[in-house]
Formats: sequence, C-alpha cells, structure tokens
Amino acid sequence: MFDASAMTTVDTRAVHAGRDDLTALGVHAPPIDLSTTNPLPSVSAGGDAYEHLATGGTPTPGDSAVYQRLWNPTVARFETALADLEGTPAAVAFASGMAALTAALLAATRDGHRHVVAVRPLYGGTDHVLATGLLGTTVTWARPDEVAAAVRPDTALVVLETPANPTLDLVDIAAVAHAAAGVPLLVDNTVATPVLQQPAQHGATLVLHSATKSIGGHGDVLAGAVACDDDWAARLRQVRAVTGGILHPLGAYLLHRGLQTLPVRVRAQQAAAEKLATWLAHHPAVERVHHPSVHDPDGLVGRQMSGTGSLLGVEVRGGAPAAATVAGACRLITHAVSLGGVDTLIQHPASLTHRPVEDDAKPAGGLLRISVGLEDPDDLRADLAQALARIA
Repeated sequence: MFDASAMTTVDTRAVHAGRDDLTALGVHAPPIDLSTTNPLPSVSAGGDAYEHLATGGTPTPGDSAVYQRLWNPTVARFETALADLEGTPAAVAFASGMAALTAALLAATRDGHRHVVAVRPLYGGTDHVLATGLLGTTVTWARPDEVAAAVRPDTALVVLETPANPTLDLVDIAAVAHAAAGVPLLVDNTVATPVLQQPAQHGATLVLHSATKSIGGHGDVLAGAVACDDDWAARLRQVRAVTGGILHPLGAYLLHRGLQTLPVRVRAQQAAAEKLATWLAHHPAVERVHHPSVHDPDGLVGRQMSGTGSLLGVEVRGGAPAAATVAGACRLITHAVSLGGVDTLIQHPASLTHRPVEDDAKPAGGLLRISVGLEDPDDLRADLAQALARIA
C-alpha cells in the first residue's frame, strides 16, 4: 500500500494523498458514494452509530454511516488528502467556505466565550459575519501588533487571512499565534493554498479554505474546508452534522481531483502574476500594485510562504469610475467574482466581494482584484493594456 504521508514533496503528495486504499479496492479512480441513506444492521446498532456520528465521531469498520448529513466516504477521502497537504491530523469539508467559517465560529464559541479578535483586511463575507454579530459573536478589530492587547478572558478565537483579500497584505502567522497567548488562531489560507503555505506549521489552530477557489480550480464546485487537529475536527463534524453543512460527495470528488493538479496550476499562475505585477507597476494608469513579489516588507516570502501567489490587487488612477471602466473594458479577462480558477478574472472589491464591509475598512475605490489564470501572460497583458488605455 502506498503511503502518501511518507513523501516529502507537495507535488507527489497532491497526486497520491487520499488514495492509499484504491489498490485494495481494485480501482484506480476514487469511487463516488452518492448514498443519502445507508442500511442499518439493527435498531440498537443504528442508534449507536447515529449518536456517535452526530456528536462528531467517524464510523469504525462494520458500522453504518447512517445518513449522508452525518458522514460520507467520498467527502472523507478529500478531507484526508487536504489534511495531508496542510500537515494536519484532520480536515473537515463543508458545502461552502462561509459554511466552514460558520462552523468554526460556532465550534469555538460554544463554551460561552463569544469574543473574536480579527485582523483586517479579510474576505468580505468573513468581515460581514464578524462585524454584524450574526452568529452571536462580538469582535475587536486589531492590527497584527495589536492582537496581544485585544485578547480578553472571553476571547474564543483570533482570525486572520494571509495573503489578505484583496490587498495581498502578508501577516506573520507565528507572531500572531504568540500574541494570541493560547487563544485558538484561525488562518484563512485560501489565497496561498497549501502549495505555498501551511499555517499550522506556524502556529495556526484552524486553517480555513474556500475550496471553491484554487483547490477546485475550475469554477464548477462550491465548497469549504477546515484543516485542524483531531479534537477540533470532532467539534466541527458535530456542528456540521447538526446544521447540515456537509459537502456533497460529487463536489468532494471534484475537489480531490483538483488537488492533484494544484501545485502545477499554482506555480504556473504565480509565474504569470509576477510578470503582470512587474509590468503593471510601471504603467502610467496604475497608482499601485499589491502583490508579494513587489511588496513584502517583513520578508515572509521564503520564510512563511514558498511563493507569491496568483492574486493581484491593482489600484488605477481615477478611483472607482476608472476602475469600473477598466473592468468593463476587458475582453479576454472575465469580469466576475471568485479566484483561483484556470481563467483570469477581474472584479471591483469595493462594489462586490467587499461591499458589506464597513466604510472605514472598505478597499480603495480604485482597487481592482485580478485572479491570474493559465492563459499566456502576453495575451493577458495585451488585454489589460487596451483596457487601461481607456483611462490613460
């Protein structure tokens, strides 16, 4: 039996993780189990299995999986593979990135501690949930060097995203973990992916992914995941079982397949993004480029991250009206939200993904977010050149 965890390179683990039992099953492609319900060996055994799964457990050999909302083998296979790439004992998959965040907040605050310390900028949906207190939490916004002072006796969680969406700010995970002083730290790793960064190796307790993005990679599956230790996984599975946020098995299959090409895609997209960042930084219509290849004040690339990533923030001269003109003028690049797919996307965060963010924390009006895909970078540059010419 092949043990993917024995391999040291992310490229090999991405291909083989979660496939250890395929030879014994006599198959090459991972199977998809679409069953919504499962046979019960007896009333008593079925009841015991239900209680075990509904409280965060996983089936033992010979037990019934009872019902798909509680557990699914195809979903579990993807979870095993993601955990391997993140270097954590476990991972728990959800129907969306926001479902994963919701479960993490509910799991962290269930003991009565409901205060969260959060480092901006964050993805707009995360910011919105915390700012509004929709899940019964209160929030203190803090810069990375303010986290220690912001932590209180009732703090349940510290939340950060690095690289941050959409400004690509980098945050020293180990420094924030130290400042949190034992309070669990959740790090959104969506932009970096486990190819470029493993937050758990730097002190993160929970590693959040909108798996819809780079992990899926093709814009055809909605999903979220949290990589963590076994105790947190049990807490998250309990929340998932009760609230019904489990990922559909077909989505899990697509994500597991996406992991196999993730390193190749991330590196190719990153190379194109670096070329575009260098060119855009010298364009007369561009005020500022946000990308770790041009701005890494704390030297985290090479120390915390192994690369710079494929997401760009581009501030154009002329503010929001100019940004709207550029986004609408692109022809090859698709004007759409999301990121991490094979095709390049452009959008205006202040109007879209970060529209719910409070005004004092909203992205600059002239900022455009570009998710670089797998097209030839010269073709992307030509499209951006003609779009930027509209405001030059």
